Amino acid sequence: MDLTPYVDSLRRELAGAAAAGGEEARALAERLVSPLESATRLALLEALSAAAEEITRELAPGSVDVRLRGRDPDFVVTPPPATPSYDEASTSSSPPPPPPVDADEGGTSRITLRVPDHLKPRIEEAAAREGISVNSWLVRAVSAALEQGGPSRRASRRESSDIGRRYTGWVR
Repeated sequence: MDLTPYVDSLRRELAGAAAAGGEEARALAERLVSPLESATRLALLEALSAAAEEITRELAPGSVDVRLRGRDPDFVVTPPPATPSYDEASTSSSPPPPPPVDADEGGTSRITLRVPDHLKPRIEEAAAREGISVNSWLVRAVSAALEQGGPSRRASRRESSDIGRRYTGWVR
């Protein structure tokens, strides 16, 4: 996306406003145009990045990224994975995709996660298959596990080991 037309439009608006202030204001506006060009480009990039972030939240699990190519931004759109048709979904043995992560729940926190060496490539492959970052994949996996709300494996293992060991009655 070429930002030059937008920067030029702002330059014309500034020159028009300065012309109303007389010769001294016009000369000052001409001196300010060059430094303001960089600031204008930066402000436009920040606005485009914020817009891409909002679109990504609505598009999840797809995404929109803004990347710089020289002085101009470029948009990279990653569509969400195709949802299978009814026939494919009924014959598929894979579980349904996890619900999207609600990005409006607040800020983010940093944690360190250590995984066994044999899991790391599998996590990276799963994230690549979905076209998302490893961090996004891990956040979704954790969110899906928490959304299921079922007992943890440890709790279900403990309950199954208690079968046949329960006693009822009165003790003196």
